[in-house]
Amino acid sequence: MSNERILMDETAIRRALTRIAHEIVEKNKGIEGCVLVGIRTRGIYLAQRISERIQEIEGLPIEVCELDITSYRDDRNSGIGGAAKAETAAASEQAMRRNHVQDKRVILFDDVLYTGRTIRAAMDAVMDCGRPQTIQLAVLVDRGHRELPIRPDYVGKNVPTSKQEEIEVSLMEIDQEDKVTILH
Repeated sequence: MSNERILMDETAIRRALTRIAHEIVEKNKGIEGCVLVGIRTRGIYLAQRISERIQEIEGLPIEVCELDITSYRDDRNSGIGGAAKAETAAASEQAMRRNHVQDKRVILFDDVLYTGRTIRAAMDAVMDCGRPQTIQLAVLVDRGHRELPIRPDYVGKNVPTSKQEEIEVSLMEIDQEDKVTILH
């Protein structure tokens, strides 16, 4: 029997995203030359929300791109063979063209940072689309247990977990509610 506990409700998520938006503006001394890249699925919605907050802060829009890293994963057997995998990678690159990242400060967004493999795959995908000036990482939840030397620049909430626990992020755009829960 699993035990569920709410770590962040709608208000806590909103506050964390507002804080991250301010931190991004401060660290980058504005938003010129920045692009927000949301990792599908929930990362894109977080990037869009941050974009809205940054526009409220700076009075200027910031570009948001969606990134599908399925074909870049090394830890999941996607069942996609050679030609189909190349087509998926090409479609991802088409969605985020070279001019979106070339010489830009890319801020990657994901919901949960765990082993680091998703972020490694995302960095590979970004680099296939061009050479950014920098890549920064924003996550709603950092739960630890890294397998790769990856560290977020912006974190909504640090949640030390055991490997048996799971973090589940629900967002209004997909799940009809905003909350982060831990499952024991």
